[in-house]
Amino acid sequence: MPYTLTLTDSDDEALRQAVLAPLRVYNLSQAGASGQRQLAVLVHDDQGQVVGGAWGYTGFQWLFIQLLVVPADARGQGLGTQIMQRAEAEAVERGCVGAWLDTFEFQARGFYEKLGYTCFGQIDDYPPGFARYFMKKALAPVQPAP
Repeated sequence: MPYTLTLTDSDDEALRQAVLAPLRVYNLSQAGASGQRQLAVLVHDDQGQVVGGAWGYTGFQWLFIQLLVVPADARGQGLGTQIMQRAEAEAVERGCVGAWLDTFEFQARGFYEKLGYTCFGQIDDYPPGFARYFMKKALAPVQPAP
């Protein structure tokens, strides 16, 4: 075998891209173009600084929420719901049929369930003593006004 293996803990983006490039070629040959686009809903404080929001992307007609942060002093006041609704509405505009995300047991599973997300997978003891949940939601297209 003409290959050698190396192990690294480097966060060198060029190395990541070298691994990713052939995977993208293969995925494109199998599933076609993903149409991946970044999507962010940003929360600014009164000085204009970003203090939270949602960060993710749309691709293959799905929204993936990578991060959701609601400032601590705004939790429980509907801001998280507004952020998610804004992201989901944009995803629908982009032609998405669903949304998915993951959350830890000590984070926001109940919040997402109130928004209509259901758990489709779970890893126990990740991190130790807690579970990690994978959640999804069908997104309905916006109906035109009569």
